[in-house]
Amino acid sequence: MSKYKLFLLRHGEGEWNKENRFCSWVDQKLSVNGVKEAQDCGRLLKEQGYKFDMVFTSILSRSVQTAWLVLEAMGQEWVPVIKSWRLNERHYGALIGLNRAEMALNHGEEQVKIWRRSYDVTPPPIDESHPYFLEIYNDRRYTTCDVSKENLPRAESLKEVLDRLLPYWDSTVVPEIRSGRTVLIAAHGNSCRALLKHLEGISDGDIASVTLPTGIPVLLELDENLRPVKPRQLLGDQAKIQAAIKKVEDQGKATPST
Repeated sequence: MSKYKLFLLRHGEGEWNKENRFCSWVDQKLSVNGVKEAQDCGRLLKEQGYKFDMVFTSILSRSVQTAWLVLEAMGQEWVPVIKSWRLNERHYGALIGLNRAEMALNHGEEQVKIWRRSYDVTPPPIDESHPYFLEIYNDRRYTTCDVSKENLPRAESLKEVLDRLLPYWDSTVVPEIRSGRTVLIAAHGNSCRALLKHLEGISDGDIASVTLPTGIPVLLELDENLRPVKPRQLLGDQAKIQAAIKKVEDQGKATPST
């Protein structure tokens, strides 16, 4: 029997999502379409009668902006929003800024799929010669983390995302859920996928085929042990959701450069 409801949300489309680039820890705002996705998500949740008591986000703007827009559309702007780097997107290391389709052309679609979707393969790490290294590591937001900047990731597999996310989940999010609060986690594709793997017991191989489109809320109904009592529900128009999933999956396919 369902005791708790948990909502996961991948942020609305960002500018680099639109350009099919690995965004990762580079701080990008939502695109015009991403703003609409977040607002539409909020309106859908309001129409379906959902109310949140607590929202958790990463410290990246596209995650925070999504939470704000969802709450505004729901008329629930007063709901507390708690931010942590532990909900950040996966750190794609040296791949940050690169175009997925062009990489597929150069390295093959299978290699790009491994970098994007595998559970325990870490991409090459970012170093100081990378054009976005200083933009990331000189950013003041990373002085607020519970680890030193020197100990922040330089690249991550999905497994490493789950490893840094789980302590925060257990210590901070779980107590809110167990107290009876309805929680929204407005984060990123890979932080949400990592959490789904943990909650649903998805195998290391099967997680590669789990795709979350931008701006689509995912409802998990959990028992007293925080295990799902039914399959996850992607809320909204199912035909549009399937088209959005296909669009995400096609991002790693080779296309002729123009």
